[in-house]
Amino acid sequence: MSEEVLVIDGQSVLPGENKDIRVKISESYTGSDILMPIRVLRAQAPGPIIFITAAIHGDEINGTGIIHDFLFGDEVRLLKGTLILVPVVNVFGFEAHERYLPDRRDLNRSFPGSEGGSLASRVAHKLMKEVVAKSDYGIDLHSAAFQRTNYPNVRADLSQKAVRELAEAFGAALVVDGKGPVGCFRREATRAGCPTIILEAGEPWKIEPSVLQIGVQGIRNVLDHFGMIPSGKRVEPPYLAIIRKSTWLRASVSGIIKFHITAGDFVEAGQPIATNYSILGEAQNVLLCPKDGIVLGLATMPAVKPGEPICHIAYPNKRISTLRRQMKMAKPNTLGQTGMDLATNIDVVECEAAPEL
Repeated sequence: MSEEVLVIDGQSVLPGENKDIRVKISESYTGSDILMPIRVLRAQAPGPIIFITAAIHGDEINGTGIIHDFLFGDEVRLLKGTLILVPVVNVFGFEAHERYLPDRRDLNRSFPGSEGGSLASRVAHKLMKEVVAKSDYGIDLHSAAFQRTNYPNVRADLSQKAVRELAEAFGAALVVDGKGPVGCFRREATRAGCPTIILEAGEPWKIEPSVLQIGVQGIRNVLDHFGMIPSGKRVEPPYLAIIRKSTWLRASVSGIIKFHITAGDFVEAGQPIATNYSILGEAQNVLLCPKDGIVLGLATMPAVKPGEPICHIAYPNKRISTLRRQMKMAKPNTLGQTGMDLATNIDVVECEAAPEL
């Protein structure tokens, strides 16, 4: 898009202008406006319009931190095009430290929304109308759900050429291929003609330094790819693995979990993943990796009941031995530090129990 004047919620932003806009998405019970904050950065020269959104789930604030660091870290000097930055979409949830909206609906299952629908539907409609419809590409920033953490990964519908280009430009080591659930933001934004990816990284209610580095660098990589910032600062991932299948390992009995791996680790078939101890400290069973893969996510709540998720194993399109070799040969990178940082939130120990337990 190369319109000379960009209009968001009735407010015009001219080429070369930066402007903060607060878009009304609802009202409080007392009649006060509920406003979604937006910052628009425009270069003088025309170019792609890219939106970056965060906190569609109100408790996932790593994305808010990424946008904050992007704005207040190294100077952002656009050579062309426009950035539309939305650090908090779900203002209700953000204020209450809640994932959902006050009506308990999941905003990320409510797109494209409608002007006269539920609260969630109206917020979704406003975002689609005022941001997505004005943009050429989109990046949506997320963290894991309650009591979980995610190793940084991009999720994208790689069957769409423009989405694949955007995902590869971001520079993530792991890309999970798929359209996304029905009603999710990236799926509906892409369907509306705005290729969109998401970054999943870290856990809710936290702003984690290594996650911020990966998010900010990914955004800069995309801007570099489209010629929107001075080139030369692109950072390549140590490897690129496409994920099309994954599985959650679940507790078979109640107990306390101690992990033997951490997020981002390469794991092999038969390798001990975690030991489940009784509340009195007796080893009950050892969860084993079903086949070679990468640890995509972990539960951060050590107390579990039967059936509860413990470890999310992703199965890449490359051999684990190949990925290990590429990681070893790569220059020092943020990914290695990220795995160690995420491990501070869980209990990681050597496996002492017999695997046959």
